[in-house]
Amino acid sequence: MQSTIMLEARQIALEIEQGDEESLFLLRDINFCVPKGHFMAIVGPSGCGKTTLLKAIAGIKETTDGAFYWEGRNLEEEGDFEPREIGYVPQFSIAHEALTVDECVENAARLRVKAGEDALNDLIDQVLEETGMTEIADRPVKLLSGGQKRRLALAMELVSGPKILLCDEVTSGLDPRSEREIVELLHALSLKDGRIVISVTHSLAQMELYDSVMVLVGGSLAYHGSPSSLAHYFGVPGFEEVYPRLQLREPVEWGASWLKHRADYYAKLEQAHIAKFREAGVEPPPVSAAEEEEEDATPGFGTQFGVLLRRRFTLLFRDRAQLLLQVAMIVIFPILVALFSGKGQEQLMHLTDSIGDDIAIEMQAQQEQAEVRARVGSAVSGIIMFEVILLGLMGSNNSASEIAGERQLLEKEKFAGASPGACVASKAVYLASLVVVQSLWMFIFVQYFWPLRGDALNHLLFLLLANAAMTSVCLGISANCRTAAQASLLSIYLVGFQLPLSGAVLALPDTIERLTQPFISAYWAWSGSIQGGLDSEVLKAVNSIVQTSFTEPGLCLIVLAAHIVVGLVLAYIGVRRTRWE
Repeated sequence: MQSTIMLEARQIALEIEQGDEESLFLLRDINFCVPKGHFMAIVGPSGCGKTTLLKAIAGIKETTDGAFYWEGRNLEEEGDFEPREIGYVPQFSIAHEALTVDECVENAARLRVKAGEDALNDLIDQVLEETGMTEIADRPVKLLSGGQKRRLALAMELVSGPKILLCDEVTSGLDPRSEREIVELLHALSLKDGRIVISVTHSLAQMELYDSVMVLVGGSLAYHGSPSSLAHYFGVPGFEEVYPRLQLREPVEWGASWLKHRADYYAKLEQAHIAKFREAGVEPPPVSAAEEEEEDATPGFGTQFGVLLRRRFTLLFRDRAQLLLQVAMIVIFPILVALFSGKGQEQLMHLTDSIGDDIAIEMQAQQEQAEVRARVGSAVSGIIMFEVILLGLMGSNNSASEIAGERQLLEKEKFAGASPGACVASKAVYLASLVVVQSLWMFIFVQYFWPLRGDALNHLLFLLLANAAMTSVCLGISANCRTAAQASLLSIYLVGFQLPLSGAVLALPDTIERLTQPFISAYWAWSGSIQGGLDSEVLKAVNSIVQTSFTEPGLCLIVLAAHIVVGLVLAYIGVRRTRWE
């Protein structure tokens, strides 16, 4: 197959260290070549290295030795696959359940393909028809069957017209009829535009539909040739006897045996490959490996940002449970603050510096005012901290699962060319809208029931910053956690420590305060709102009861802004990191 070679593996190995023990080879001395327009299955027992090899081809896993060549280009030294060249269909679902089939394919197309509106619509229609999804284009993903979801995953990859399509267990869990339909579809896709299709599968059914079958055992290549020669090579009566046969020899022995017979089987494979196109009435792909240079067809930052942002708002309004939770928090949390602010408002009305001329009356008045001042200080400090903590809780809910909850989808979209910057920017703008609505309503509602004596706009500013800081930091946590559950737990812990470590209730020891205070956004929002937003009498009342020292509003603004920036930077770093399962 040397004349039509398009993908070649030369001495591929992937070795991992096992402490003091010997190294473990996940892949060992893998050599093969695949021509244009070829449909190949990778089979073998569980744990033999099938998915590892597929991910190594895709560049998701780094090999420790050897190299892959694509159209004669060393992928490691001369540049990896371009996003438009490769499609990868992983085992996990890559579509949002609340979106329709058409919306999923449209989003994929707009993220990957730079084209005019009419051309994009034609492309979407073509891909839906090619994968048999046209009649269910308006159906939500959550209502699709297993086979339909596999077709959707393929449709989302085909929008960019990849030259090589890698499929990992796309027939797993399907009934025999659906499995055959998917395999037939993959076979048809390999006939178009000289596309290579490689499918990892446990099943040995429908082997006759593949152009070649690669058998792995213990990380070694035991066979790669025509399905019609598979049973003969292993000396068994049928495909189902191949796996038991593999247990009779060591993987390295199978690998060495295959190298002796490889040339003969590849010669037969080349003849079968040419016959495939003749039987299908399709022109074979050109022999030359040279391809015309294509300009970068990946959409820019602005386009990807717009697609991701629009999709995020669509998901919010489609997810009734999440939308109701957001509305409930926005409505109920300010009511809680207003309920607790009633007595504080009564005490504020009695707070005055006016003292009578009579000494006895003056002393009694001073005592009464001291008591009132203590109650006012406690109420004002507590209510402002209550607002800050509740907004911090909203911020945690806003973003704790925002990235971790769709991590695998994010990895898939990055693999296809989506910009990490566009992803983080779309999340930031979406979350900023929640922050503004939540904080503004908290301020308006509480201000109506408990008019603040002082600078109301300063108070609003710090409420916004309190929410934004916690939202941003939790977004950073979400981007650096593997699971949504892990991110949510860490974010809740972060909110839980805000109150005791802020010093609003009890002053912390100086040593601990210096260590923890820079990281406690609640302290800075609380301190800035009190120090810069209260009139002098109310501020005196708060100072008379609170032992923790307050910081100037300017510094509070800087620190809270730093929290927001650090959170966004952490989010960007986390999104850029690769976290495939």
